[in-house]
Amino acid sequence: MANYLTQEQKDSIFAEYGGGKSNTGSVEGQIALFTHRIAGLSDHLKENHKDHSSRRALLALVGKRKRQLDYLASKDITKYREILKKLNIRK
Repeated sequence: MANYLTQEQKDSIFAEYGGGKSNTGSVEGQIALFTHRIAGLSDHLKENHKDHSSRRALLALVGKRKRQLDYLASKDITKYREILKKLNIRK
């Protein structure tokens, strides 16, 4: 089940969305990382629909991403709209 990201994959995600590969605390980078992990867990659950621990982890990640998106919307609405468009997230 484990869909772990290598350090290079994480660096590329943060470089693209977070402004730099070492800027791991940026809201945009974290939202992108959560989105990547959500996609991986969703694919896993399509094949293994009885894996309830992964389903719970998926719901927790969706909740974290939602809170980050709400924070970003309250701070900077233009960045919020850009990240939704870049990551193709329905809101």
